[in-house]
Amino acid sequence: MHEASLAPDPTQSTSNAIAVLPLQPHEHARWDAFVDTCPEATFFHRAGWQTIMEQGFKHDSYFLYAEQDGRIAGVLPLAHLRSRVFGSALVSLPFCVYGGIAGGSAAVRQALDSAALALARRLGVGHLEYRWREVQEKLDDSWRQKPLYATFRRPLLPDAEQNLLAIPRKQRAVVRKAMAAGLHSAIDYDISRFYPIYAASVHRLGTPVFARRHFALLRTVFADACDILTVYHGQQAQASVLLFYFRDEVLPYYGGGSVLARSTGANDFMYWEAMRRACARGYRLFDFGRSKLGTGAYDFKKNWGFAPQPLPYAYKLVRGKALPEVNPLNPKYALFIRAWRRLPLPLANLLGPHIVRQLG
Repeated sequence: MHEASLAPDPTQSTSNAIAVLPLQPHEHARWDAFVDTCPEATFFHRAGWQTIMEQGFKHDSYFLYAEQDGRIAGVLPLAHLRSRVFGSALVSLPFCVYGGIAGGSAAVRQALDSAALALARRLGVGHLEYRWREVQEKLDDSWRQKPLYATFRRPLLPDAEQNLLAIPRKQRAVVRKAMAAGLHSAIDYDISRFYPIYAASVHRLGTPVFARRHFALLRTVFADACDILTVYHGQQAQASVLLFYFRDEVLPYYGGGSVLARSTGANDFMYWEAMRRACARGYRLFDFGRSKLGTGAYDFKKNWGFAPQPLPYAYKLVRGKALPEVNPLNPKYALFIRAWRRLPLPLANLLGPHIVRQLG
């Protein structure tokens, strides 16, 4: 753990009886009890991400909480990304679609924000980044925002047939065709089917893949809050997705399909099955996750009848002069993407985890 050495001194972070403290290993249950009831908190505010950051990605983590009257009043999970190529940043939270400060009064949020900025300065990062899910109160002029991502969230109806009818007609026809062709789904209890499908899928997109151990660690850390759903045609696995569960929400997070998945409708059927199964288990909201504006994934989710909600990510320059443009839409990465697609898959799977851990 790295919090104790670089997190703010609580005696220096106290205002109106608010103390900002670093999360300790024995406090994970206490942190999660707050997150479970905090309206602004998301699955990505859970304490388990500290383990993912440190053990999975080897990034220093700084999970800060504000304590007031002996109780947690707000949380801010942070991790330090360091890369010779992409620079240095303090992010809430890398590899996650949401983050930022959750909970608290204006005074609590100010205390956490001040502590994060002081930490960012001590670490000498290029910028501090909050991955807000929803628009916050007006930020001061030192914060920058840029439209890059949207998220797609929609309530689930109580009845499976109602949810199917809520899918626009053209997309619903693909799902019904997949049903008629005999596609079926099952919950897998290990990553043996999921990982090859996912790795090959992201390779075709020209994207470095996460290590197999990343998904194994997610399954271990989040246990019952994490499932793998795989779609089969007969005995052949054609698509697979790793799902997160949080309160009354289901979040399909890492998904991929085989080369046959497009022609059989396996990808579409996979997301329908995630909806159907979540509805049967009593979940009430489907979070389709974020997509970059102007991409095929963005259009795919709109075609499912989900309205895009722009993500108001906020950035504060610390030592950097400009925000890095680390995303596949940046034209300077086009050559890399084309070259990556041509790499043999085993080599891409070997090299990918060393690259992707620097991207966040």
